[in-house]
Amino acid sequence: MSTGPAEPVEPVDTAPDVSFDHLMTAVEPGARLERVWTGGSWGEGPVWLPGTQSVRWSEIHGNTIYEYDSRTGRTHVHRRNVEFTNGRTLDLAGRVLQCSHGRRCVEMEVDGEPTTLVDRWGEHRLNSPNDIVVASDGAIWFTDPPYGITEPDEGHPGEMEYGGCWVFRYRPGPGVLEPAITELRRPNGLAFSPDESLLYVSDTVDTARGLIRVYDVAGGTASNGRDFATVLPGCSDGFRVDVTGRIWTSSLDAVQVLSPDGRLVTRIPVPEKVSNLCFGGPDGTDLYVTASTSLYRIRTLTTDATWGRTQR
Repeated sequence: MSTGPAEPVEPVDTAPDVSFDHLMTAVEPGARLERVWTGGSWGEGPVWLPGTQSVRWSEIHGNTIYEYDSRTGRTHVHRRNVEFTNGRTLDLAGRVLQCSHGRRCVEMEVDGEPTTLVDRWGEHRLNSPNDIVVASDGAIWFTDPPYGITEPDEGHPGEMEYGGCWVFRYRPGPGVLEPAITELRRPNGLAFSPDESLLYVSDTVDTARGLIRVYDVAGGTASNGRDFATVLPGCSDGFRVDVTGRIWTSSLDAVQVLSPDGRLVTRIPVPEKVSNLCFGGPDGTDLYVTASTSLYRIRTLTTDATWGRTQR
């Protein structure tokens, strides 16, 4: 399905206790949420592609990858029968890395074809890698909940072979996969602070209230895990961190913006359940939001913490 730009929906709303200073540097004054594509059932894994000025994302239940061209306002099918890809990001060379529920792996896509990077912890298959980030040293961090082997229309039925749901760190050079966090029940979204001293990870075991945990990162290890914020209503599925250290997270009915100390800064209402988001646009200040059936966009006053690195 291909559609052009849609009429904007309701303007940005704010909670009554927002920080004025943060609000004035988060969302562009007068910005309105736009629906730029619709026609899916569960969108996920958006990433901005600077070379084509496009957003690529997955329609998981439809087992299809779409791309929205911001220059033309048109959407086209990138690939079909994609084995239920979910979260994605760019590596340091600008190549697309993505999580495959169906193949139970992290893969790299080059010229439209996926290549498996890692799919096993020792002798055991991974569960279903879900979301992914790349550190400035090139290491790939990803979450591994079981949704691709337990949820209909998100993968294939299977078993949790290593007995847990972990956050992993993968070093592509030597091909080494290491458990980084093993205490979470359903690790999902993840992102680094701007200086990469902190790693935020959501746990979506409770879909009614979302927990984000934060960990100290040093020497390639994550430690000292503690609660950072609870997202209500719904859960924190996917999220990004901006250059000021604020967390922009999905929730049931909005994108919520949290300050670096975990306080709610503002919320951007979305007329359907939100799954994930990414920053993009010519200067990186357009926020793209995947939701149940649609792709949305709104103009902000900030960029992703990795913007300078990914636009080379």
